[in-house]
Amino acid sequence: MSALRRWRPDRAPGRAGRRPLASAPVIDWLDIDGAPLADVPGLSVRGEVDAATAPALQDALEAAVVASAGAFVIDFTATTFLDSSGVAVLLRTRALLGREDRSLLLVCPAGAVREVLGLCGLGDLFTLFATSADAAAALVRPA
Repeated sequence: MSALRRWRPDRAPGRAGRRPLASAPVIDWLDIDGAPLADVPGLSVRGEVDAATAPALQDALEAAVVASAGAFVIDFTATTFLDSSGVAVLLRTRALLGREDRSLLLVCPAGAVREVLGLCGLGDLFTLFATSADAAAALVRPA
């Protein structure tokens, strides 16, 4: 008999009768709405941006950018998770806007999205605002 045994989470001490965590379903959700700010077009993103939901975000952003003019705002206030797929979507959106010399503003309070952008070294690449009010104030030009 082999000295190595396969570890089975359902037979681990203290787990009698419990299902292993790995079998729990994974639920990804993302809600995207139009969210203009101070007459500037934009989208609000709520939920998780990962490999499963990033394509939907990319499609929504491309459609909104093509249908608009000038600066564009993405509000991540209610976004709870962002992975490398989401970062790639942001970089592609920034490039799409950059071709027309348009700017991308992110409403990004302290939390998951801002932390990921900082860890990737992209905090300085994007124009970040902690609140919608801060972004709106920056968009309003003095008379």
